[in-house]
Amino acid sequence: MTKTRARYQPPKAPATLPLDLPWPLLGNLSPQIFMQKYWHKCPLLVRQAIPAFALSKNAGFPMLSPISDKALFGYACDGLSEGRLVKAKPWRLQHGPFRKKEIPASSARDWTLLIQGIEARHPAAAHVLSWFRFIPDARLDDLMISIAGIGGGVGPHVDSYDVFLIQMEGRRRWKISGQADLSLRPDLPLKILARFKPEQEWVLEPGDLLYLPPHIAHEGVALDAGCQTWSVGFRSPSYRELISEGLWRLAESLESDPALAAMYADPKQKASSDPARLPSQLEDEIRQRIQTISFDQNPAFIDGITAYLSEPKPHAIFTPPDPVLSPRAVRACLQKMALVPHPQTRLLIRGETVFCNGDAVTEGQDRATVKAWQTLAQQHFLTQGRIQKASKYKDLSRVHSEKTDRGLDLPPLTKDNSLYEAYCVGWLSLEQVPILPDGVEQIM
Repeated sequence: MTKTRARYQPPKAPATLPLDLPWPLLGNLSPQIFMQKYWHKCPLLVRQAIPAFALSKNAGFPMLSPISDKALFGYACDGLSEGRLVKAKPWRLQHGPFRKKEIPASSARDWTLLIQGIEARHPAAAHVLSWFRFIPDARLDDLMISIAGIGGGVGPHVDSYDVFLIQMEGRRRWKISGQADLSLRPDLPLKILARFKPEQEWVLEPGDLLYLPPHIAHEGVALDAGCQTWSVGFRSPSYRELISEGLWRLAESLESDPALAAMYADPKQKASSDPARLPSQLEDEIRQRIQTISFDQNPAFIDGITAYLSEPKPHAIFTPPDPVLSPRAVRACLQKMALVPHPQTRLLIRGETVFCNGDAVTEGQDRATVKAWQTLAQQHFLTQGRIQKASKYKDLSRVHSEKTDRGLDLPPLTKDNSLYEAYCVGWLSLEQVPILPDGVEQIM
């Protein structure tokens, strides 16, 4: 009798990560050492980064990816996820959503389907993304899954951002190069390097991981049908983009500055023989006003950049709960349930202010609400009850104790409370209190 192959069930990372202990995920490096020696510096290959795959294979029952091919094809067709279909020989690129018949059969060769933002579609992807919160949330982008037939890939290319490539099913051959020549082949729908000269080569099997910093040339080619590679990518905005967003939001804040509300006046203006020329006095007055703003010191400037970095991705969809509970009912639920951010909700803290999906949600709120938002941003859940824990890592931190009071003295929720407003629009949801899984050692 043939035993059905099980699917890997990735554990969710604890709210507080042990940053100074070795992790199998990082080749038995601690996150601190990884960031010092590899992050944004050089590639790192980790064999058996997820030990569960090797353990199950050695037992004679190799595991499958947490997400089936059928589910991924459904995400590519339903219009809720950004998808791309890449075919080689010749190179072709098609954007989703797709009709089912447009997606090649698993047995076909030389195709790759790329689906973005899977953390919003499947809890397994959200759990994997949680493993990487030793890197600031402001840098984290999303989890993309590449599923391919034999020979499938997107060609040799470079990325402008850091990426962790996790092999979840099948095998993929990776070639990388630190070459300086990054010129592209002309007249192609993809950014494919014109002269790729690989310097290193590996075949990754399920459970292996490859980290690549920006601007490392690389090419991945699927060796098995249904090959799945999970890519954890990071945001790398240009300084131009960040400063532009900060200035735009700073301009909004200037509307409340009384000094700038004064009208320009020139009582000492002399008769001009060159009326078409901008008056020098006007230039001087503007420069003086700009100096009083002190862009680099004005809190609205950096706050604006923080708000921008907390904005959700363009494809994010938030659905209000059905039914919408009253404020009192939500507060009562928090005795046994938790408020949890939607997978596409972004939370960032600057100073005491918490930004959620582009809004400064703590402005004008009482101290208890501010503390609650800060806890949500840091731990990604909020409850008032006591939580029963079961973990081998009781000595790591407060979150691993057998009994930990993670609750807060929440204020009485009202319709004007920003926590309740976020719940009503679907930015936060009520879920069962998360329990730290026993299998967390698989990644840590």
